Amino acid sequence: MANGERAMHYASFDDRREDQFKHVWHEELNDVFADVAKYYDRANYVASLGLWGWFRRNFISMIDVQPGQQVLDVCAGTNAIAIALLKKQPALKVTAIDRSEAMQEVGRKNAEKLALHIENVIHDVHQLPFPDNHFDVVTLQFASRHLRIYDVTTEIMRVLKPGGKFYHSDMLRPASDIVGTLYFTYLRGCLAFTALVFRSGSAAVNCRRYFIDALQMFYSADEFDQLLHDVGFQNVTHKTLFAGMLGFHEAAKGSTSGMA
Repeated sequence: MANGERAMHYASFDDRREDQFKHVWHEELNDVFADVAKYYDRANYVASLGLWGWFRRNFISMIDVQPGQQVLDVCAGTNAIAIALLKKQPALKVTAIDRSEAMQEVGRKNAEKLALHIENVIHDVHQLPFPDNHFDVVTLQFASRHLRIYDVTTEIMRVLKPGGKFYHSDMLRPASDIVGTLYFTYLRGCLAFTALVFRSGSAAVNCRRYFIDALQMFYSADEFDQLLHDVGFQNVTHKTLFAGMLGFHEAAKGSTSGMA
C-alpha cells in the first residue's frame, strides 16, 4: 500500500472502533478512571494474580535511558512507569501526560512521597502539546485500546527526536482464537471479582463489558508491529507473554522519518 492508503486503512479501523465505543470514550472513561484511581494499582495486582509488578519490571528492563534525557510518559495514569524510570535513572527529565485529573492526582502524590519530580500535564493525548523533535524517549502503556492509536503513535513520532525510542506495553488481542476465548473468559470473571473486592462504583461496573469488547477489537502483537512500521518507525521489535495476551514493543525514530 502507498502512504496515503496506509493512513486511510488505519484511520478507517480507528473510525470503526470509535463508532463502536464513542459513548464510552467520550462520556464514560473519565468517570471510570475517577472511580478507580485510588485503588487502580492494587486492583491490577489482584487482576494479574500478583504478576503486575513482574509485568512492570519486564517493561522497565527494556527501556534504555541515559542521564539528562527528556522522557514523556503518555497516558501516565498513576505515574507508575515514570516513577520506575526515575528510580532506574534519577537524572531524567520526566513529563507525564494523561487526560484523567483523578489518576494524575494519585500519581502526583505517589511521586511526592518519594521526593521525585514529574511534570504533570492534563491533556488529550491525540494532540500532544509539545514541539516537534523534543523527547528522547516516549512510553505508552495499558491505554492503547482506549485511543485512536494510529493518531497517537503519529503524534509520538512527531515529538520524538531523531534517533529517539518509543516503548509500548499493553494487553493485546491474542492471535490464536482459542487463547483469546480462554483469555476473555478469564477477564470477565476477573473484572467482576475485582469490582466486588474494591467496591467499584457504577461507572466502573457498567464498563466491564466494554473492556473486553475493546480488547477483542484491537491489534495482535504482529499487527501492532505493522502499524508502527507504517507510521514510520524503524527497528520495530516486540516480545509477548502468555501466548500474546500481553505485549512489549520497542521502536526507533530514524534520522529522517516518515512513512516507509
